[in-house]
Amino acid sequence: MTVTPQPPTSNAPNDSAFMRFLRTTEIDPRLVGMVGALLLIWLAFEAYSALVLGRPSMLLGASQSDANGFLTPRNLWNLSVQTAYIGIMATGMVLVIITRNIDLSVGSIMGMVGMYMGLLQVQYLTPALGLGHPSIWIITVIFGIAMGALIGAFQGVLIAYLTIPSFIVTLGGLLVWRGAAFLVAGGKTIAPLDDTFALIGGGSFGALGKTGSWIFAVIACVFVVWAFLNGRKSRQKHGFAMRPVWAETFVIALVCGVILGATAIVNSYIWPIGNIQKYYASIGQEVPACAQKGGDIYTGVCATFGHGFAYPVLIMIFVAIVMTILMTRTRFGRYVFAIGGNPEAATLSGINTRAMTVKIFTLMGGLAGVAAVIGAARQNSATNAMGNLDELYVIAAAVVGGTSLAGGVGTIYGAIIGALILTSLQTGMVLIGFGDGSYQRIVIGVALVLAVWLDIVYRKRIK
Repeated sequence: MTVTPQPPTSNAPNDSAFMRFLRTTEIDPRLVGMVGALLLIWLAFEAYSALVLGRPSMLLGASQSDANGFLTPRNLWNLSVQTAYIGIMATGMVLVIITRNIDLSVGSIMGMVGMYMGLLQVQYLTPALGLGHPSIWIITVIFGIAMGALIGAFQGVLIAYLTIPSFIVTLGGLLVWRGAAFLVAGGKTIAPLDDTFALIGGGSFGALGKTGSWIFAVIACVFVVWAFLNGRKSRQKHGFAMRPVWAETFVIALVCGVILGATAIVNSYIWPIGNIQKYYASIGQEVPACAQKGGDIYTGVCATFGHGFAYPVLIMIFVAIVMTILMTRTRFGRYVFAIGGNPEAATLSGINTRAMTVKIFTLMGGLAGVAAVIGAARQNSATNAMGNLDELYVIAAAVVGGTSLAGGVGTIYGAIIGALILTSLQTGMVLIGFGDGSYQRIVIGVALVLAVWLDIVYRKRIK
């Protein structure tokens, strides 16, 4: 028997046209709110920079070489890189908070893993394998992720099997791992690290490049079209309500437009003159006039040297895709939401909640290890300050992104946008002259409280 799919219906005929549009296209209203808040933050900083500080703005017609506001390719590129490691850890924090737990130790885990990776490279791998050996960065990355996962698993066992509250276990971890990172190196900074390893941090040459980024964007758009068409086919097969063709087309065009727009922005950030000169020196060719003293890198052959997507951003995108699939397409993800919705009912239904808790904290620790790889590579060193207070920003990113502290609600894309919002606030305050960390903490604290309040209001409205 063939089931004819029925069009989506609305139980709220008095809703506004905009809400009916969101319901038809199945766009999450909270996603719209987060993106709107992000755009308002960007425009506010750009306006303050242009109108109050008098800096040239590209929105007011200034050229890219003269612009010095918030919305410049250079600042947005740096913003994406700075967001990467916070966003990666925030995706794991979503799972932790959904299951009604908390992890206060992720910043300290990041700092300790980074320190051990630095020591591994400088004191062991380089003397044993030789300076610049191609396997140094591979061994370091595997070691860092594995170490983070083991620490997370250890904390998960204490929480799940010794029934110690996650707040206490991870608060203890915050102190223990930070102290261990200081003791193992005697408070010293370990530097420099392997040159290939440093590329992972998105520093000099640590990006995909202009051509590679356009290829990546095209592949991403093809994947988006395939995913939507495959989802539509699956809905039709199982008799589920389907979006109208125009709504499907609109969403696909919107997603691909964002991908292509982001690609154009990161490709517009041209290499510094020093990097272009270094490149031509490495291939034994004469440096073009645009890269010589007084030259304009936005003209001629120099304009082809766009940074493109930085490696940390690509890593964050990969992690976000994997985590989204894990949360929405696997039994593991269903168990996470079941535990967060009602832990007792999840246990009675046969879910091994203890084993799940260990797995979630292991995953969280592994993601902290990934963040440590990016952080150490970006600084080209291992310092005792790495990851300091980042656990607060990670938790704030997850909550600002819509993850409910009451459990059972959260999205991966929301955590990424939350991380981008917080990083935008930090970067914007530095740009307009409020670089003091005290101002930044005040604003982040206000944003966190406001996000929780909005979540409470939203949950009351949908009940």
